[in-house]
Amino acid sequence: MKSLSKTFLTGLITILPVFLTGYLLYWLAVSAESWLGNLMRLVLPADWYWPGMGLMAGLGVVFGVGLLMHAYVVQRLFAMGEEMLYHVPLIKSVYRAIRDFFDFFSPGKQKEFDQVVAVSLGDTGMEVVGFVTEARTERLPEELRGQDNILVYFPLSYMIGGYAVVLPRSAVRPVEMNMEEAMRFTLTAGVTGAGATRNKSRAQGDAGQRNRSQ
Repeated sequence: MKSLSKTFLTGLITILPVFLTGYLLYWLAVSAESWLGNLMRLVLPADWYWPGMGLMAGLGVVFGVGLLMHAYVVQRLFAMGEEMLYHVPLIKSVYRAIRDFFDFFSPGKQKEFDQVVAVSLGDTGMEVVGFVTEARTERLPEELRGQDNILVYFPLSYMIGGYAVVLPRSAVRPVEMNMEEAMRFTLTAGVTGAGATRNKSRAQGDAGQRNRSQ
């Protein structure tokens, strides 16, 4: 029974992420087709509509919004709308949390979080992995600037949250991992072994290059 349970659990762990990812994509596609498809049926003649147009329209809307957000006027209008939401009780807390979560994975934010560092915990030999979110001391609050301080974010494993800590630049050590690998590694408490996999692949690639050169 123990062997059967272990085998079943292995299969579940393998299938579940694939299933959840596929279901999320399916839900998004069906929702776009349903909402925008019904809207297009009201505008277009019945003979002009064919299945899939709602999904294509949804992709077009997302792409169009992305293009519009490059315009300064649209950015300012969007910022004004967000500022109004930030003054509405309850909505401001929910919206800000969701907004901050998705902003963390946006292309613009990834450039700011691309420095992965390790910080030692006293003389214990333990280290924690974090992300430098603000490397410019002058952008920190005046009371926290100190002498060459930076802001480091430490995410919590298996949770959406973490701690922002002000540290001297000399207290951090750069880690050779990109933001995506480090986030996956820390959020899953190292279960994915992203860093080790990357280093192993790199070592194999270096060995292959040496063999070819010989």
